[in-house]
Amino acid sequence: MNNRLTRFLPFLSWWPLRGETLKADLIAGITVALVLIPQSMAYAQLAGLPAYYGLYAAFLPGMIAALWGSSSQLATGPVAVVSLLTASALAPLAATASEQFIALAVLLALMVGLIQLTLGAFKLGVVVSFLSHPVIVGFTNAAAIIIGLSQINKLFGISMGRSDHFLNDVWGALQLIGETHLPTLAMGVAAFAIMFLMKRYTPKLPNVLVAVTLTTLVSWGIGFEHNSKGKVDQIMDGEVKTLANDFALAESKIDELNGKLGSKSAELKQLQKEHEGGSQHSAALKYEIELIKLELQDLESENRKVARSLRKFIFEQIPATETQPARLYLTGQVPQGEKSDGYRWRIKKVNKGELSMVGGGEVVGSIPSGLPELALPKFRWSDFGILFSSALVISLVGFMEAISIAKAMAAKTKQRINPNQELLGQGFANVVGSFSHAFPVSGSFSRSAVSLNAGARTGLSSVFASVIVLLTLLFLTPLLYHLPQAVLAAVIIMAVIGLINFSAIKHAWQVHKHDGLAAVVTFIATMAFAPHLDSGILLGAAVAIVLFLYRTMKPRVARLARYSDGTLRDVKVNPDLPTSELVVPVRFDGQLYFANVAYFEDAVLEAVAEKPNAKYVLVVGNGINNLDASGEEVIKALYERLRANGVTLVFSGLKKQVLDVMHHTGLFDEIGQERIFAHEDMALAAICEWLGEAGKTDPFNPALKPLAAAGSAVA
Repeated sequence: MNNRLTRFLPFLSWWPLRGETLKADLIAGITVALVLIPQSMAYAQLAGLPAYYGLYAAFLPGMIAALWGSSSQLATGPVAVVSLLTASALAPLAATASEQFIALAVLLALMVGLIQLTLGAFKLGVVVSFLSHPVIVGFTNAAAIIIGLSQINKLFGISMGRSDHFLNDVWGALQLIGETHLPTLAMGVAAFAIMFLMKRYTPKLPNVLVAVTLTTLVSWGIGFEHNSKGKVDQIMDGEVKTLANDFALAESKIDELNGKLGSKSAELKQLQKEHEGGSQHSAALKYEIELIKLELQDLESENRKVARSLRKFIFEQIPATETQPARLYLTGQVPQGEKSDGYRWRIKKVNKGELSMVGGGEVVGSIPSGLPELALPKFRWSDFGILFSSALVISLVGFMEAISIAKAMAAKTKQRINPNQELLGQGFANVVGSFSHAFPVSGSFSRSAVSLNAGARTGLSSVFASVIVLLTLLFLTPLLYHLPQAVLAAVIIMAVIGLINFSAIKHAWQVHKHDGLAAVVTFIATMAFAPHLDSGILLGAAVAIVLFLYRTMKPRVARLARYSDGTLRDVKVNPDLPTSELVVPVRFDGQLYFANVAYFEDAVLEAVAEKPNAKYVLVVGNGINNLDASGEEVIKALYERLRANGVTLVFSGLKKQVLDVMHHTGLFDEIGQERIFAHEDMALAAICEWLGEAGKTDPFNPALKPLAAAGSAVA
């Protein structure tokens, strides 16, 4: 009863808690929280969300995953790869950090959680095997590089657009390096230096927290942030002004269409309530709604492009005077005799003719204090179809990352990890997280390592870490206002540097060229398809499966000869061994199924063709692990074909599962028990006896040489 209860409530296994365990978990929880808070804010921005959403994702999910997972040290929360996958899935659908983007991110967390719960409930954790290790290695290396490059704009204080071609966006950003905002770069470099030096000389101290604290204090002290308001009419460049006005007009049109869509949808619902959903008027309304949605989609897509273009322009501002309002000139175009205010301004937002301008370094800004409202994610049913493939990829990649980390921790702690229970824990974490405005989460390697090194003994350490995040949300958010965005970029880059491991791709190639090819294809595809990372990993997984099938289509078929120690060995490896003209032994190394039955048949017939006087073919079946309907049919046809030509087919060493299939179909009786042997030496002895006088001198006669080593073929 107790074991059954802990299966549904795994956290009951923590009890009874001892004082020393409680103390160790409390210290570990506080230590992890000090890393978790700045990291989660950085990863939220990597996912395309406001920084404080990282705190929402660090609050409940980590606690829930610890309560329902099987690992005592696995720290769940925002992670780099899953955050990047979230951003890549949603970037084509909504403007970054917009209300629609946030709603889709929360819905994505719900879908990821539901997929993981379904897999866990049906004990289908094995599904992650479709993402082989070489594929994950290739994807992780590419994702780490993409993550690092995606932070260039924040590190240098320049603009970087978002389009369907990430590498083009990076190239565009690199062309603006000459426009680097030096105070922003200085903040980022300082954060790098602090984290690197502390990691090297004081590894036990929380280097991320120290870097964040010091740079935030400096940012506050020097007035790093500098914002301003303006009007579109203050832009002096005609083309830029037209672009800004077009954006404002499109925004008004979008608002108008949204209002129209709402009223039409309400009218349709009213008709459906009145049971007139199938009327002509209802059909016309549905058609109008679809047209409005299409127009909205086109307008929003175009306006996102315009917004990206506007953010690329850098202005110098002539302050307002008593007779003239402030004026905005493109850099280098300030008229002679005029003096700018010394700042370089960028347009952050355009709303109804009003400009929000950024003239200093960018900081996190205002963070709502208090807990997120618990509510079911807002969604449209059509969103499920749009997001499903991305949710599936994030579910598998996230769980693969979490279970790999959990197993690595367990290898040190000697704890038993249950993959399906861990899948349930991750699923619950994402589902519950979606109710508190969290985006998809997974297990974090860096924070799990911190938890282990800090002495965590049970999942209670993650609960304590969540409590620290709770206290931060309630009381400490004002302290994070001046945290520079460049510092968060530095935190992300430092975190993903350890993910770049090209030696792992080389190792996969050394193990098997097909594994190396799968890793390389995944790496190149992920880089090429960015920001659509799910396409890269799905292509890599497909290539790995195809290469696996290709390998199994042509397994090793060895023609055998008797070695001096009495064993049977491959003639290709040992070409000088004597062979028989009457007996043809072959060994098939692999399962016999629909993809390779033709290869098996051709190999046997080719071996017989080279020995025209052959009377017996012995199939050494020790390596045949499986037999499907196609394989059974080919064996039957091959047996009949050889028998018609005066050649008898004999088997040895067949496994139980193969014999079961042959019994069920009647093939065992058709071939005859007398031609199916447990061991190749027994089969050869019988064959030589059937050959009579010719068999007494045949090279395969076991009686001719004493066996130095009994057993099956070894080469």
